[in-house]
Amino acid sequence: MCRLFGFRSVLQSQVHRSLASADNALATQSVAHPDGWGVAYYVAGAPHIIKGTGQAHGDTIFHRVSGIVTSQTVLAHIRKATQGQITTLNCHPFQYGHWVMAHNGDVPGFAAHRDALVGRISPVLRRFLLGQTDSEVIFHLFLSALSEEVELHRRGAPVDAVVRALRAAVSTVHEISGDADRAPLLTLMVTDGEAMAAHQGGKELHYSTWKVRCAERDLCPHFSAECEAASTSGYVNHLIVSSEPLHGENVWLEMQPGEIVGVDHAMRLHRYGPGETPQRR
Repeated sequence: MCRLFGFRSVLQSQVHRSLASADNALATQSVAHPDGWGVAYYVAGAPHIIKGTGQAHGDTIFHRVSGIVTSQTVLAHIRKATQGQITTLNCHPFQYGHWVMAHNGDVPGFAAHRDALVGRISPVLRRFLLGQTDSEVIFHLFLSALSEEVELHRRGAPVDAVVRALRAAVSTVHEISGDADRAPLLTLMVTDGEAMAAHQGGKELHYSTWKVRCAERDLCPHFSAECEAASTSGYVNHLIVSSEPLHGENVWLEMQPGEIVGVDHAMRLHRYGPGETPQRR
């Protein structure tokens, strides 16, 4: 399977350690996940995505990107292919407008179910399918559900709407391809650069919003109590989501199957228990 990393912060920050230099950074994990990589980061509200089809660990472009990226929002992925060939079009993250998504998991029997799944995608979005993966189809199912509530080309989508769209996409995949012997694995991460949400769909996922002690506590203009303890205000200064806890000062919490965690444009933390879906207002 694949590995995911997502970062959302009130500060423009570098993520080189998480992607390349930590003991269990994505580059290190790519030894066992060698079938491509992708990094999405936002500049002035626009997503920039760089992908490669090789192993991130030995890819000079991956290391260069990891070393120079400074952003408030980053989503990265390393791939172990289960569906589709090893091509750039099949590498994550996938993009539509401001939205990007990455997936860790698998849809069993995808080839047999692809037409039925694609048939549930909005015709307006269906023509943007370019690759062969189940992941790209899931992304467009998410976009189709989200488009029923918000204008996809506008940023600042409410997290509740994002969660409902994630739940709808997951439900559609289970409805069409669910098997009693082998359920779909649908761990997903999406962002438009402001809102970010992650769904634990059967593959491990962890998140962190605070550190034991911040090394920049005496210098950072945004330092607050929420940086070194669980938030009591509901707002956080950063959200990191990762398939594996990264070694260092961050305090990590393990997500349960069906749980969703995310932040909105104002960095308010949202958590939804397994199966919990916010109602439309």
